[in-house]
Amino acid sequence: MAEHTVKAFDEDITRLRGLIAEMGGLAEVALQDALDAMVRGDEDLGEKVVKNDKKIDALESEVDKLAVRVIALRAPMADDLREVIAALKIAGVVERIGDYSKNIARRVGQVEDRKRFEPLTLLPAMGELAGEMVHDVLTAYAARDPDLAREVIAADNKVDAFYDSIFRNLVSHMVENPATISSAAQLLFVARNIERIGDHATNVAEMVHYAATGTYPPDEDD
Repeated sequence: MAEHTVKAFDEDITRLRGLIAEMGGLAEVALQDALDAMVRGDEDLGEKVVKNDKKIDALESEVDKLAVRVIALRAPMADDLREVIAALKIAGVVERIGDYSKNIARRVGQVEDRKRFEPLTLLPAMGELAGEMVHDVLTAYAARDPDLAREVIAADNKVDAFYDSIFRNLVSHMVENPATISSAAQLLFVARNIERIGDHATNVAEMVHYAATGTYPPDEDD
């Protein structure tokens, strides 16, 4: 590529990374706010999370357009193409993370008598772990750090363990207190959404590893 074309490509990549970092920051805040709203029963904060999700959607659309333009005009090859494709995929995953936080926020008003539910004390800790995964994987993406990406993948086991514990607790609670089944089901949904955020952070980590090395990380189950 000519020097001016290389410079333009580098500027486009920097812009892509910046958009994804902005998306990720908004997604992190959305998760934290959604969980705070759920624990406190703050429907106003929950509604704020729902409305702010549109900002994440708009940024994803911007990433899509820029990535397509880069591929069409710059014709990147090898490492450069992996970078652009990874950005395109990662933006889609971060958008889904925002959607899960929005789904949590929408259920704030559907949980009654919060003091009766022990899992409400566990959900913030589970959410903090998932939030750390999101933060770390975006750091790994910005730094092209495959080692940090693998650490994120390993951390997903802790989120899964939290989910299993909360699931068992809530099912037992529903059996012992049938009147709370509706609220407990909403909390199960919240826990499932957090678990899915961890899964999505893992998916991003795998893409980061591929973009940085050209290979996917080894499957620990192999």
